[in-house]
Amino acid sequence: MVSPQFGLTACSSPLNCVFVQCKFKNPDKTLSQLIKIAENIPRTTVLKRSNNYWKGVCRSLIFRFPDDLEILKVDSPKGIIQIKSASKFGASDLGVNQRRISYLLKELEKVTRLQ
Repeated sequence: MVSPQFGLTACSSPLNCVFVQCKFKNPDKTLSQLIKIAENIPRTTVLKRSNNYWKGVCRSLIFRFPDDLEILKVDSPKGIIQIKSASKFGASDLGVNQRRISYLLKELEKVTRLQ
C-alpha cells in the first residue's frame, strides 16, 4: 500500500526487506534519476510509474526469484524520498535487497557528482 502523504508501508521482516528514507534538496530531480537507475537494473520489469511513485520487479539471475522495488517521493515540503526493496517469497534474501538499495544510492551519488 502506498500513500504519497504518509509513505510506503514498513517492512514486515528485516530478513527479506530493506526500507530507507532520505532527504534531498531537489526531490523531483532525484526521483527521476533514481527511476532511471532502477530501470537499468538487469532483469527489472516496470509495473507502475507516476509523477511521485515507481514500482518494479527485479528477478534474480539463476532462479528468477522476484523482489519488489518501490521508490516514492513523499508529498511534503521536506524533500523526502523512500526506497523499499522486498522479497516476494522466502524468509531470507541473503542480503540481495540491501545490495540493491546500496547500488541505487551509490549510482545516484555518481550521477550527482558528475553534474
